[in-house]
Amino acid sequence: MEAPWGFSEERFQAACRELSQPAPAAGGAWQLLAETMGIGIYRLCDEQSGLYEYKIFGGLADCPPELLADVYMDLDYRKQWDQYVKELSEKIYDGKRIIYWEVKYPFPLSNRDYVYLRERRDMEVDGQKIWVMLAKSVSLPQCPEKPGIIRVNSYVQSLVLASDGKTGSKVYMYYFDNPGGMIPSWLINWAAKVSRKLGAISSFVLSKLFLRIHPLYPIWPP
Repeated sequence: MEAPWGFSEERFQAACRELSQPAPAAGGAWQLLAETMGIGIYRLCDEQSGLYEYKIFGGLADCPPELLADVYMDLDYRKQWDQYVKELSEKIYDGKRIIYWEVKYPFPLSNRDYVYLRERRDMEVDGQKIWVMLAKSVSLPQCPEKPGIIRVNSYVQSLVLASDGKTGSKVYMYYFDNPGGMIPSWLINWAAKVSRKLGAISSFVLSKLFLRIHPLYPIWPP
């Protein structure tokens, strides 16, 4: 059973298993949305909300998984390349690292903010090292909602990385959030398709470019 203040061992194991699964088959529930640079982006309609869940399968050549994991966890660096970040910080509550993230939305929409728990584990499964990062929204009295900003209470993300056996990485990612407010689901899904979510995904896919200016880049072998 999932603990409210963390992720169960089964949750980490389940994420690991996704990395070894084949990409969704054509004609199934998961629809192929886009393919680029060896990455396939799939989506599945959530019947309750009318919004889409997203999965990514693929690989990034010449991007080692440990460095990708370090960059993904680097909040200060994200402030430099993510133009939608209004505020991003990490604090400790009851021994857990909690992230506050405010996202800029275009006028006349209100900004959204997230309060979420994120954990990283560097695991070994069947002799292979796997990097797993899980995130989910949480509700905390220490982080009340702010006037004029809509709190996103349904947010889940997982990222799993492993070596491709050469100099690159195998990648699996899952993403879902419900931005709330009075925005029709069709408009949210359209925006996700053409802008913010796919923009974030594309930034990740193009990590081989932004890694070159990251402070950790000098340790990355050419």
